Amino acid sequence: MRGAGAWAPLCLLLVAAAQHSRPQLSERPVFTCGGILTGESGFIGSEGFPGVYPPNSKCTWKITVPEGKVVVLNFRFIDLESDNLCRYDFVDVYNGHANGQRIGRFCGTFRPGALVSSSNKMMVQMISDANTAGNGFMAMFSAAEPNERGDQYCGGLLERPSGSFKTPNWPDRDYPAGVTCVWHIVAPKNQLIELKFEKFDVERDNYCRYDYVAVFNGGEINDAERIGKYCGDSPPAPIVSERNELLIQFLSDLSLTADGFIGHYKFRPKKLPTTTALPVTTTFPVSTTSLKPTVALCQQKCRRSGTLGSNYCSSNFVLAGTVITTIPRGGSLHATVSIINIYKEGNLAIQQAGKNMSAKVLVVCKQCPLLRRGLNYIIMGQVGEDGRGKIMPNSFIMMFKTKNQKLLDALKNKQC
Repeated sequence: MRGAGAWAPLCLLLVAAAQHSRPQLSERPVFTCGGILTGESGFIGSEGFPGVYPPNSKCTWKITVPEGKVVVLNFRFIDLESDNLCRYDFVDVYNGHANGQRIGRFCGTFRPGALVSSSNKMMVQMISDANTAGNGFMAMFSAAEPNERGDQYCGGLLERPSGSFKTPNWPDRDYPAGVTCVWHIVAPKNQLIELKFEKFDVERDNYCRYDYVAVFNGGEINDAERIGKYCGDSPPAPIVSERNELLIQFLSDLSLTADGFIGHYKFRPKKLPTTTALPVTTTFPVSTTSLKPTVALCQQKCRRSGTLGSNYCSSNFVLAGTVITTIPRGGSLHATVSIINIYKEGNLAIQQAGKNMSAKVLVVCKQCPLLRRGLNYIIMGQVGEDGRGKIMPNSFIMMFKTKNQKLLDALKNKQC
């Protein structure tokens, strides 16, 4: 809880905002939980700001500026419960008025730079849990011409036949912390988009959890359409879209930063042969194995050979986990495994949400070996260029039991 001493500087903040920004505020505004806002500019704030925001709330503001313009949102003040992953109290900012294309998620006290929509609509949503810690937020929105944004913002709609995009501050200094940029590239219906990164330096992490660039087919942030997630200091391989739209998302957290990147795109006819870079979540070398379910392959007998020990070193990854989703696609099975323990990571792409970690695996022949949802397995396999585990008919898979733990722990320390 903040005391009365916090009121004075916050009131000065509101007065300064009223004097130097439009619309003019004749008195301190009363902020409610969400609302519909239209016009050239205005203010939004957490319920009761600058008082402590209420617990267990979900507030949604839908902003619309005049047609043909974009929304620019600037946080004047933010003080929410601090957490590196913004899991508890946070503000989400979206393109449009639906929970689709998220521009960024923010918490703590760090103010992000200007956030820009790719249309005349933006949605802001604040969620708090049972415990609150802070005075909430206040932000101003304003309308801007799409072609007047220049380098003062990052992200936006790119419709020219070729162009470039880069992180804020490039190349003079590191990109700032707490930034989210979304570039939406749209080509004519009969063309594709070719993307190349000239220079690339984004905070390195095995799973690209902190700062990263994600590229999506289409115009939305959608894991099913994700081409790749990248970090580290090696440029991703060139990318060619499957359709006439690409979305590029760059996100930096509130800690370490790096040089950033500059990338270039150009439109190209559909008739040329296309190769789409498969998703990776790290810049480490990965297996180039790319296997498809063929009749010859999937008619093989479904049986494993050897033991845990004999298969450990020849496998790219070894984990124990619970199968939580299984989706048949063609002759293969796409599965998500909630990780109980991981003994050998290799280049397996691991997703983390709070304390929960999961990995995606592809059973190339969906019936062999058979993975059932809700059961626990020891899974050994190879890793494809997309960071996904590849399970072949002869891969070593067995039910996971507590008694296996001691042997697996011993293998974890084994020198291969």
